[in-house]
Amino acid sequence: MKRAVTMLVGMLCWAGCQGQHEGPGEVSPARVPPAVVAARKETQTHALKHLARQAPPPTKQILFGDLHVHTTFSADAFLRSLPMLQGEGAHPPADACDFARFCSGLDFWSINDHAEGITPQHWEETKDSIRQCNAVAGDPLNPDLVSLLGWEWTQVGLSPSDHYGHKNVIFKDTDAAHVPARPISAMSPQLVGSLMRPAPLWQRLRLPILDWSNRQRYYDFGTFQSERNEVKPCPQGVDSKDLPADCHESAQTPQELYEKLSQLGFDTIVIPHGTTWGFYTPPGSTWDKQLTAAQHDPSKQTLLEVYSGHGNSEEYRDWQAVAYDSDGNQVCPAPSHNYLPCCWQAGELVRARCGTVPAEECERRVAQARQNYLAAGIAGHLTLAGETLADWKDCGQCRDCFNPAFNYRPANSAQYILALTNFDDPAQPRRFRFGFIASSDNHSARPGTGYKEYGRRYMTEATGARDEVWRDRLVGAPLPPAAESSPFDVRTTTMPAFLVAETERQASFFMTGGLVAVHADGRDREAVWSALKRKEVYGTSGDRILLWFDLLNGPSGPLPMGSETSLSEAPRFRVRAVGALKQLPGCPEYSTNALSAERLQRLCRGECYHPSDERKLISRIDIIRVRPQRQPGEPLATLIEDPWRSFPCTPDPAGCEVELDDPDFTTDGREAIYYARAVEVATPAVNAGGLRCQRDAEGNCTEVRPCYGDYRTPFTDDCLWPNEERAWSSPIYLDVRS
Repeated sequence: MKRAVTMLVGMLCWAGCQGQHEGPGEVSPARVPPAVVAARKETQTHALKHLARQAPPPTKQILFGDLHVHTTFSADAFLRSLPMLQGEGAHPPADACDFARFCSGLDFWSINDHAEGITPQHWEETKDSIRQCNAVAGDPLNPDLVSLLGWEWTQVGLSPSDHYGHKNVIFKDTDAAHVPARPISAMSPQLVGSLMRPAPLWQRLRLPILDWSNRQRYYDFGTFQSERNEVKPCPQGVDSKDLPADCHESAQTPQELYEKLSQLGFDTIVIPHGTTWGFYTPPGSTWDKQLTAAQHDPSKQTLLEVYSGHGNSEEYRDWQAVAYDSDGNQVCPAPSHNYLPCCWQAGELVRARCGTVPAEECERRVAQARQNYLAAGIAGHLTLAGETLADWKDCGQCRDCFNPAFNYRPANSAQYILALTNFDDPAQPRRFRFGFIASSDNHSARPGTGYKEYGRRYMTEATGARDEVWRDRLVGAPLPPAAESSPFDVRTTTMPAFLVAETERQASFFMTGGLVAVHADGRDREAVWSALKRKEVYGTSGDRILLWFDLLNGPSGPLPMGSETSLSEAPRFRVRAVGALKQLPGCPEYSTNALSAERLQRLCRGECYHPSDERKLISRIDIIRVRPQRQPGEPLATLIEDPWRSFPCTPDPAGCEVELDDPDFTTDGREAIYYARAVEVATPAVNAGGLRCQRDAEGNCTEVRPCYGDYRTPFTDDCLWPNEERAWSSPIYLDVRS
């Protein structure tokens, strides 16, 4: 009877309380005053006058941006905006434009909503919002902000063999003649049919009924899902230019994506990201399969995101989450000094539950638990009922990496990728030659969130149930500990995707986000795009560190970061780094004048990019050398030298400058790759402590103090921890000239 009454109330409400379309919002008509924009360049010029005393200062201006931004046009962003997860509500494209301009004070940014959820209407609204944001920017040759159009190709494989990962696709132009009629997703037609099937009525009514005062936001989410469900898959085998505008286009592999982008013929950059993030990357995945003529297009895929709000993907380690026996079967590796495999920990949890069970039976259960964990891939934690976050300790995490991505996958790291060689054609070995960037991967329309370390629940992706009741509704009540593990198959489960992956532990690893910096000849779109294309770019962990890395003795003179050349002599390098400007509290006057107090508070949460005249200190400069494989099977760990050279810096607000050479380059006679890493003196940062382990004398994690995304950690607790903010230059690639 109670269920019938509830359903009747729900049906009556559904009839009178329909959801509204998630609109694009309104871009503010204000722009950053020209004097403020000019001051950014003047500040850099002033810094260089103090740093470059012995050599001519660089002539290009450094501009800061974010090339990885989601709005609530992305389904996952909409979901985390809901009241049950303590969400803020809608944050559409117009919010991202205003945030970049008045909160984070960026020079450029791009929009990258998930392609699988973008309807034709939302794509048109996205393009219009980007055009409006550019129209406000003033003189096209000297705009206050350059806004780029793009999307995210969000591919996830269930096994290492079919996993390629996520890639952002961005375009130089925004006019209708030079942008696609629709985004291209990684969702197969079969998956579109299963995931976009309308939810049963009782499911659509349940959340509004349970959270009655916030019912409209749930109705809006239902409308969002319905609009997406109505889009039909595009016909297969048709040139991308000839497809209708109102269908859902997809590409299942990078090869298909590049083919479709080539059919369109627009100026495009493809940027892989989150490569070591084990939240969705199956254990055992590597980037080897992408270093082929089919799966890599070096004319499009030119940049690699080494850092984001999802953590660092720079560093290689030679431990692994899964090993293989001589027959190719998965086996669980034993722990090493600095790594605890989660499959191993699953066995130890079962061992602790053996009680009076005979030793032989206990060992059988332990072995089975490890195999069940491996077989379940990213859902291994679901093979053991009654486990808690604390039970897993720090399994799967890189203990000695800087701000590592969650459940770290080192064979997808930037250093691993640089060291790889494909020998399919021995006469012409194939290698990756990426430029390095960083960005935010923010999902609340907030480009460039790393300007201040505050607002963990606004400026990072950490989210969770607002109270214990909602936690039980979303993930179910806690189960009693099981004596044995059980198999779990991600291919057949009907469980929602957000419950399959480890969302609870992940919350402790979300950072405020990074930035991409370009060395540009001007502030305009052409200058920004040209710098991105020639890879004269670098990434930072959020601070606006100034960084230059140059080859001094190039064949025709000095060459900047991102360059490729051949030398017959030892290379000589120069690195210059200046710390970021310390921040003043609050927001600058131009921001408070441009936006209403209510809008400024909702977007910026009381804090904006507001630089003082004082700079942070650079503590050291590291040089990393990578020598790519020159024969099949050459161990990569021996080819990655991190750091190869390290230079402590005198504490000086004016910055740090070093010069060095590599006399081994010509005697070794092999290709070498070099990049610089400038590191600041430690300052507090959101979630920089990860799980905040207490460790024993051997370095093992004995207890965790996680920073939960849900009600168990106060909403106002930013979980600050000392953090050495840094910048990574793009590599310089050198061949030996014969």
